[in-house]
Amino acid sequence: MRSAETIVTTTDSPPSQTLQAFGVRTLLVGQRIDTKNLEQGSVLATSPLTIRAGARGKAVLFRYGVVVLFDVDPLEEVDFLTSLQRLVTEPVDPPEADELRVHLHPDSDDRVEHSGAIILSAPSPERLQVLADILGKNAVLDHYERRVAQVFDRIDPLAATLQSSGDFGSQGKELLQQIGGVLLTQQRMVGRVEVLDKPEVLWELPSLERFYLRLEDEYELRERSRILDRKLDLIARTSETLLDLMQNRRSMRVEWYIVVLILIEIVLSVIGMVMNSHP
Repeated sequence: MRSAETIVTTTDSPPSQTLQAFGVRTLLVGQRIDTKNLEQGSVLATSPLTIRAGARGKAVLFRYGVVVLFDVDPLEEVDFLTSLQRLVTEPVDPPEADELRVHLHPDSDDRVEHSGAIILSAPSPERLQVLADILGKNAVLDHYERRVAQVFDRIDPLAATLQSSGDFGSQGKELLQQIGGVLLTQQRMVGRVEVLDKPEVLWELPSLERFYLRLEDEYELRERSRILDRKLDLIARTSETLLDLMQNRRSMRVEWYIVVLILIEIVLSVIGMVMNSHP
């Protein structure tokens, strides 16, 4: 490949051999990519959509807003992302990016070494799709984990305020707005990303499933997804509690308004009776 470079082999590989490597960039560019209307480039594979990018690179695109670029140099990346903007909904600016290097070893199996290095026997579209599937899910989990952590950072001081004063002041409404965004995130993750589902390419090439499972374990997708689900469930219950507290406070305020109106009416009635008794 164009930007391949020779590097020293890791300790898991035979010492007499060298490996070639190319760069991989994973970018969360928005909430959604309209992949159906993507006309640029040459389509190499579908489900997920895989196209040519740059002179010799490849791009795998996911409708949940992630692009994985293989062997695309920085200038080509800028051009590619610019041409993609019209198809992106709710863009993330700047895109959230992560990068790594993948090593090529034609005489070896596809694998993840103990050091974390990723080895491919060939940069075929199917292998790139399997790797991109994992990297795309990892990028989305990273994004959601950060958003959930921000909400938890807000919940702690709010709970302390409730404990000390029994009131949450103006923080409640702001937190509810943030919680609403996180719950929308949960809906998008369940409806679009399908973190725990295997890619369709494994149905056609079951020989790649072992490689996929090793990647899934390396990035701890299942464990992180379960933890995120538990946190989202706790946030949902927190939002219900906040809403109940806010509604109870409003109800008490309305009851006080009614009491005050009744007292005013009584006072006015007494004044009227006094005035009538003294013509």
